[in-house]
Amino acid sequence: MSLAGDIADYEAATRHFLDAVVHVTAQNIDRHVEGGWSARQVIHHVADSEAQSYARLRRLLAEPAGSTIQGYDEAAWAECVALGYMELPTEHSREVFRAVRQASFDVLGRLSEDDLDRYGEHSESGRYTLAMWLTTYRQHPRAHAAQLLEAIEA
Repeated sequence: MSLAGDIADYEAATRHFLDAVVHVTAQNIDRHVEGGWSARQVIHHVADSEAQSYARLRRLLAEPAGSTIQGYDEAAWAECVALGYMELPTEHSREVFRAVRQASFDVLGRLSEDDLDRYGEHSESGRYTLAMWLTTYRQHPRAHAAQLLEAIEA
């Protein structure tokens, strides 16, 4: 796929997740498959993940090659009572997702093909290019949209 195609797909992935979220209701928001996250937890996770992606994109573009791209323990965040993944309403997390995706989309439109080679060192997985970032965050909302829909149908 071309850079323009990848960027269009990034935008489509945003819409895909938001289209899935409209199926969440007060009656199904806390349903989950055995051992899985509820829709509420998925929405909070995706917002936090997008906040991480927002910072990572900017680090990859602005900081020297090889700068640290910090990983985080998603499961620990989901289990952290203070973060409220199991209890807080999801409206703000939905808005975080929407806003940071749009802000990153705005930046993506300014990239050149050469920018895709920019890289950092991910604290968990090593060399991490902007091309890898784009692939990850084109797929991530789709995977979690499927998880969310599976949870609310449980």
